[in-house]
Amino acid sequence: MKKESKVVMAKELQVLNALDVAKTQWYHFTAIIIAGMGFFTDAYDIFCISLVTKLLGRIYYHVDGAGKPGTLPPNIAAAVNGVAFCGTLSGQLFFGWLGDKMGRKRVYGMTLMLMVICSIGSGLSFSHDAKAVISTLCFFRFWLGFGIGGDYPLSATIMSEYANKKLHAAVFAMQGFGILAGGIFAIIVSSAFNAKFDAPAYEINALASTVPQADYVWRIIVMVGALPAALTYYWRMKMPETARYTALVAKNAKQAASDMSKVLQVDLEVEEQKGEQLAEDRSNQFGLFTKKFLRRHGLHLLGTTSTWFLLDIAFYSQNLFQKDIFSAIGWIPKAETMNAIDEVYKIAKAQTLIALCSTVPGYWFTVALIDKMGRFAIQLMGFFFMTVFMFALAIPYNHWTHKDNRIGFVIIYALTFFFANFGPNATTFVVPAEIFPARLRSTCHGISAAAGKLGAIVGAFGFLYMSQNKEKEKADAGYPAGIGVRNSLLVLGVVNFFGIVFTFLVPESKGKSLEEISGENETNEGYNKQPTKSSGLFSSDFLRCHEFRLLGRTSTWFLPDIAFYNQNLSRKDIFSAIGWIPPAKTTEAIQENPDKAKVYARHHTDIVVQNLLIVPGVLNLLTLPFIFLVPESMGNL
Repeated sequence: MKKESKVVMAKELQVLNALDVAKTQWYHFTAIIIAGMGFFTDAYDIFCISLVTKLLGRIYYHVDGAGKPGTLPPNIAAAVNGVAFCGTLSGQLFFGWLGDKMGRKRVYGMTLMLMVICSIGSGLSFSHDAKAVISTLCFFRFWLGFGIGGDYPLSATIMSEYANKKLHAAVFAMQGFGILAGGIFAIIVSSAFNAKFDAPAYEINALASTVPQADYVWRIIVMVGALPAALTYYWRMKMPETARYTALVAKNAKQAASDMSKVLQVDLEVEEQKGEQLAEDRSNQFGLFTKKFLRRHGLHLLGTTSTWFLLDIAFYSQNLFQKDIFSAIGWIPKAETMNAIDEVYKIAKAQTLIALCSTVPGYWFTVALIDKMGRFAIQLMGFFFMTVFMFALAIPYNHWTHKDNRIGFVIIYALTFFFANFGPNATTFVVPAEIFPARLRSTCHGISAAAGKLGAIVGAFGFLYMSQNKEKEKADAGYPAGIGVRNSLLVLGVVNFFGIVFTFLVPESKGKSLEEISGENETNEGYNKQPTKSSGLFSSDFLRCHEFRLLGRTSTWFLPDIAFYNQNLSRKDIFSAIGWIPPAKTTEAIQENPDKAKVYARHHTDIVVQNLLIVPGVLNLLTLPFIFLVPESMGNL
């Protein structure tokens, strides 16, 4: 009994409860703007490069006498598009870990200054030589990505720890405005330069179509990303450390109460004794690589990393290569019919329209409804509609390439962005900042976000090559033949489907305090408490203890049975396809056309192998993540 009296749970600290129940007030909006400006800058810096890659190709890789404008070689295009993601991945892991060790505020300033310096550096170069320009650009964009990577876990963690239960999602909506701002600014700059320095189309005069002043256009666009970050530096440094870090990680409840009294403008009791008792409690002090963490949060971490990874494959490949998709369907005119600056304008206009009509509204639908619908429902719905619309674009792809049907393609394409943002692009960011303990929150968010950026790298590099035309002579100069835009969209549809599957590993956090979600309000005994005898199948008590087990058992029975019975019922077709069972007696019609019979047999074999062997293989692969939901029962009842 004496030991139990010393256990103080996080929910007993008045300062943390005050944060959860505080009415929405001015400091909440200040925190949203300050933290959100980081995401505004992140989105601008990451996506602005897709607006100028065509221009870089025209300026630095022009070939005299070529029928088409110069383009970036495959390895250069991959580096320019993907190097920032490599930096972001590294930054998320490093600064996520550092934020839990040194505190959110101290590390926050480092990331911001890195973003400002490297945004400016991205527009500089040692000479006008192509190698020097691209090398400088890639160097600074890697370190820009490193700073952006740190901003992800820190902004998310700070906002979740500052906000009341209703505002955790609002900060991420600023990313939509960052994407929109990039397009609008590119339109303004390209319009101004086009008006001042008129140039003919490439097909009229190839050399004169790219005026020397075009070199300033891309530099201005990438450098202006430093401005919003620099403007918020002072206010970031004035924000106090979050109360949850100070009280639960630094174990200084007195300082936490003092800081939040000023922020909330209320008197809070200084709970030194409770803080000391909380510091002595070891029930919630497990580390990241411990069995206790894996038991409590292992599946959650698998869920947040896998869903973010899958989302970013689709989301970033679509965003970075909108210009290629729009060119493929003819919505953006052919490059040779425009001058260099006019091409930037047309690309920016198309991307801005998509952002204005789908990306930004999607974010704000999430902000408005996330605490009514819940994170799980929004993420599941988003992945579902992304899958549906991607297949709707891919399967009848030839239909969409006709001039009269292009508007329909753009509308459906825009809807994939709407449901990405009114869906997993917001929730994958919000949830990792809510469901893990305070001392590991920034680290786990960094790991989840890094998995996302790994997906972005796969999307950026993979889609660049995959989307090339199947016929090598029709592919962009220097690229091997790909699988075409249609098949690339089919692949993205499958990726989104996997997102639906892995969403079931992510818990709902709607309306709960951070300590309640992460289990910091629970002792060891409380966390493992079994349902009472009166608990029904659909009671919250039963679901809390057994929802993952029930999902695991049902899914690991459902998916293999599809494969098992499919293979059993189709054995005769498989054996016939591989020649183990002799073919049936041929008809006179086939005997008269032996060549046609061979083609038919080969085609039939391909269908059998694909449908009867590949599909069960995919279903069995899908079963693997659900096995992790099923606990080991050997020797226990």
